[in-house]
Amino acid sequence: MSKQIFLFICTYIFLFTPCTKAQRSKQWGAQVNEDMTITVRLRAPEAKAVYIKSTFDKAALIKQVDSIGIYWMYTTSEPVKSDLHTYVFIVDGQRILDPENGYSLMASGYNYSVLIVPGDPGSLYRTNDIPHGTVSRVWYHSTAFNRDQRMVVYTPPGYELSQEKYPVLYLLHGSSQNEELWPGLGRAAQIMDNLIVKGKVEPMIVVMPNGNVEEYAAAGEDSKGWDLYPQRGGLPNNDKGLFEEAFPEIIAFVDKAYRTVKEKTGRAIAGLSMGGTQSYHISRNFPDFFDYIGLFSAVPENGNPKWSPIFQDYDKKLYSQFVTKKPKLYWIGIGTGDPLYDLNAQYRLLLNQNGYKYAYVEVPGGHDLDVWRYLLVQFAPLLFK
Repeated sequence: MSKQIFLFICTYIFLFTPCTKAQRSKQWGAQVNEDMTITVRLRAPEAKAVYIKSTFDKAALIKQVDSIGIYWMYTTSEPVKSDLHTYVFIVDGQRILDPENGYSLMASGYNYSVLIVPGDPGSLYRTNDIPHGTVSRVWYHSTAFNRDQRMVVYTPPGYELSQEKYPVLYLLHGSSQNEELWPGLGRAAQIMDNLIVKGKVEPMIVVMPNGNVEEYAAAGEDSKGWDLYPQRGGLPNNDKGLFEEAFPEIIAFVDKAYRTVKEKTGRAIAGLSMGGTQSYHISRNFPDFFDYIGLFSAVPENGNPKWSPIFQDYDKKLYSQFVTKKPKLYWIGIGTGDPLYDLNAQYRLLLNQNGYKYAYVEVPGGHDLDVWRYLLVQFAPLLFK
C-alpha cells in the first residue's frame, strides 16, 4: 500500500467514522454543566490518587474505566457560584495544572488553571464581544529608586482615536504579587470594558504599578530574567513607606505620557491588601492628589514614624484629609471572613468617633481575589461622577 493511500484511509476514518454520544459530549479538563455544577476530568491512567484543589471545591477524583479509556473524574455536588475560579490537580502528591486547559494565570508565585462560571459577576470577567480598551506594559524612570520601574496601563476603548482627557484610577496589588496581578487574575481590563459598555463606569485610564520596593518588575520581566523567582512571600521593605514616598513620580509620569485630567477630581487610588494599605498612606500624605480612595482589605495602621515621614503626624494628616481637603469618596470594602475584618472595624470606629465621612461595603468571602475583583466591580461605578 502506498503512503498516499494509507494517509487517505486514515483521514477518511478520522473524519467520517461515527462517534458515540459519550465521545461527542466528553470534555477533558473542566467544564460547566447546564445545572451550573462543574465536572473535571484528567487523563492519568497510571496515577494512584488524584485530587482537585480549587476555589469551588476540594475533593478526590474517582477513577473511571469505559470506552473512552482510563481517566479520573469528579462532579461537584452543588451548583457553583458565578465567578472566575482557579484550580489545580494533585496527582500522587504532585501539583499540576490542567493539561487540557490552555488558560492559566499567576498569583503570589503560583500558576492556576482558570475557569469562568457565567452569570453575575462571572460574565464581567469574560472577554466579551464588545469594544475593548488597550493594555500596555510601560516603563518609567524613578529618581527615588534610581532605576526604571514597570507598570501596566489600561486605556479605555477609543482612547487612541480621540483627543479627550481621561480621569485616572491608580490600582495597587497586594504583597507577594506584582503589576501583573490586576490585569491577570484581577480581570481589571475585562471589568472596565464590560462596565463601560453598560454605561455603569466612566471611561478612565487605569494604572497598575509594581508596588514592591525590592523589585522593579514581575519575575522574568526585568534584567534578572528568570533568576528573579516569582514571589511567594512579602518583601521585607514593603512596609517602610518607600513606595508611598515615591508615588508622586508615578503621577507625574502618567500625566506627562497620557491625556489625563490633571486635577484632584480626576484621580482615584485603590488597592487590595498591601496595596490598600499603600493607598491608605498615600492618600493621607498627598490629599491634594486624590478625590476618590478605595481600601480593599487594607491594613489601616500608622506604621513606625522612624521609618518614613509617611508615618509621621498621623492624626494631623488624617484630620487634614477628611476635614480640610474633603475627598468626594473614601470607600472601605472587605470580606466578612477576612482575618483583617476586626482591624478594619476598629479603623471605622476611629473614623466614626471623629465624624469623618466614608462609605463601607462588606461582601461574603475572605482575604481572596474573588472578593477583591467584586469590590472593584462595586467601587469603579462610583468614580468621577
